[in-house]
Amino acid sequence: MTEFTKLTMAEARDGLKAKDFTSVELTEAHVSAMEAARVLNCFVTETAERALMQAQKSDEKLQSGTGGPMEGLPLAIKDLFCTDGVQTTASSHILEGFVPRYESTVSSNLWRDGAVMLGKTNLDEFAMGSSNETSYFGNVINPYRRPGDETPLVPGGSSGGSSAAVAARLALGATGTDTGGSIRQPAAFTGIVGIKPTYGRCSRWGIVAFASSLDQAGPMTRTVQDAAIMLGSMAGYDPKDSTSVDRPVPDYEKALTGDVKGLKIGVPKEYRVDGMPSEIEALWQRGIDWLKDAGAEIVDISLPHTKYALPAYYIVAPAEASSNLARYDGVKYGLRHDGKDIVEMYEQTRAAGFGAEVQRRVMIGTYVLSAGYYDAYYLKAQKVRSLIAGDFKSVFEKVDAILTPTTPSAAFGAGEKSDDPLSMYLNDVFTVTGNLAGLPGISVPAGVDGQGLPLGLQVVGKPFDEEMVLRVADVIEKAAGPQAAPQEWWKA
Repeated sequence: MTEFTKLTMAEARDGLKAKDFTSVELTEAHVSAMEAARVLNCFVTETAERALMQAQKSDEKLQSGTGGPMEGLPLAIKDLFCTDGVQTTASSHILEGFVPRYESTVSSNLWRDGAVMLGKTNLDEFAMGSSNETSYFGNVINPYRRPGDETPLVPGGSSGGSSAAVAARLALGATGTDTGGSIRQPAAFTGIVGIKPTYGRCSRWGIVAFASSLDQAGPMTRTVQDAAIMLGSMAGYDPKDSTSVDRPVPDYEKALTGDVKGLKIGVPKEYRVDGMPSEIEALWQRGIDWLKDAGAEIVDISLPHTKYALPAYYIVAPAEASSNLARYDGVKYGLRHDGKDIVEMYEQTRAAGFGAEVQRRVMIGTYVLSAGYYDAYYLKAQKVRSLIAGDFKSVFEKVDAILTPTTPSAAFGAGEKSDDPLSMYLNDVFTVTGNLAGLPGISVPAGVDGQGLPLGLQVVGKPFDEEMVLRVADVIEKAAGPQAAPQEWWKA
């Protein structure tokens, strides 16, 4: 008997086309898995009834031979994507109960191609966090554990609900968003694949905004092939998004040739940061050796402005967030706390509706945009951003892709960094540069730390060269071999 939740997306797709099983059977198995794993707190909203209705329609299309590229495949959707008729909260109290009457372009593209929605996944509130501990709806728990230790581990953030759901085999894949590493970092923490496409490759329309010049949607899956399949459906030009780029979407699956002979892979010296654990350094070296053995040429490169990336990011992102979140005032939708006048209503609503991390970033952002500080902080950060983008542009004249670690450590325990925002922000040290420069990047599970927890390697590519990123990642994935799945302790 087929263990439906153990299938990859590609295997499930091929099995459905061959009529080995039905989408209803596949979906029922994932619904059962989702309901049995509620202790992980992956989902804010479960949509089992809708999923089964979609699955029935998919089976009819598959029977008649009119199924789309993702027909009948059950997915999870990060609760940052607006879904018509289904609550969309951004994991914030201020949006609790908000039910959009429209569909985000990315999720609309997935439904067009036949995908099935299992539910909306938990995240750090308004995507602000690296551990999924800032959600109004509670922490998401990483399905992996340290041996002999029941301490709950974080799944990374902000797309922690999506990463945990995919790692725990509750969904074949999930959507995520990445503003400073929020797809790639949780992917690394939970032993899955996560790709942040080039800025403008996937529409941002209908996605609750955090930082508009940095946010980008992408897929989270268990294999590189699955990421290629899902990205093909998510991507595409959207006239409703002024930052969407009008260029054809390639067949990403065809890019997985398994051949990297003659490619030049850059290794940036600036990513060897002080205090980096030796096991991260060793993993990086293994990745270099795998690519070298596969025929790639390793090139030492320099990205000199990397050291300014985190400070620049934590000025630009909060500044844009303070502007984007100004719309949540209790007037038209979401939470409202009445006051004696409109100003008090705004204050009461935002004080009650926004969590501590969101309030912190809004205040930072408002400060750096205020009179007298705009030039000193925000304008300077934008200049640094241009220099970082320039570093990559120069380097990509010499190399085809760049290889780095994804994170400076494996998953840490819940609460271990909650009281130290600066330590938490350092989780994004290897990923924020890709967002500042708008480049595609992917995290691939490539090994484990000394306690058996997943670690990832990151491949960064040229703008709109997701094909190269996926091609290199596929070779790393095959060299690393199958990674151990979590033990499913939540079923005990």
